[in-house]
Amino acid sequence: MRQRILDDLKEAMKAQDKLTLSVIRMVKGAMQMEELNKKRELTDDEVISVISKQIKTRKESIVEYEKGNRQDLIDATNSEIEILNKYMPEQLSEDEVNKIIDEIFSEVQPTSMRDMGAIMREATSKLNGKADMGQVSAIIKNKLSSL
Repeated sequence: MRQRILDDLKEAMKAQDKLTLSVIRMVKGAMQMEELNKKRELTDDEVISVISKQIKTRKESIVEYEKGNRQDLIDATNSEIEILNKYMPEQLSEDEVNKIIDEIFSEVQPTSMRDMGAIMREATSKLNGKADMGQVSAIIKNKLSSL
């Protein structure tokens, strides 16, 4: 994954694609910061986690831009998200996410909302990068509240 990002960085430089170049440079910088913190090279899962955080930050920015009625910034940020999504694994459908959450519920056998942490730990290990964790959290809360 890391090599793919570096190769794409070179390609963006050659093609003089400024938007792609700036997005990949931001990702590369975030990866390097994470590597400094961990004092080792990142695994593919950790790289996906870094990219996922970048996407989440941009989605939060879009919400703020909508409040400020800044369509130009919304469009630019959506373009950045599209570029970042190329590096993410295939996203699971809502049915697939629900199936995995049901499996986690059968493993953990929660009794109340207090079990949210244990369920989220399992869900994060199985779904991180493959589904929107905000959506996963909402599904889990909904299932726990109906116990």
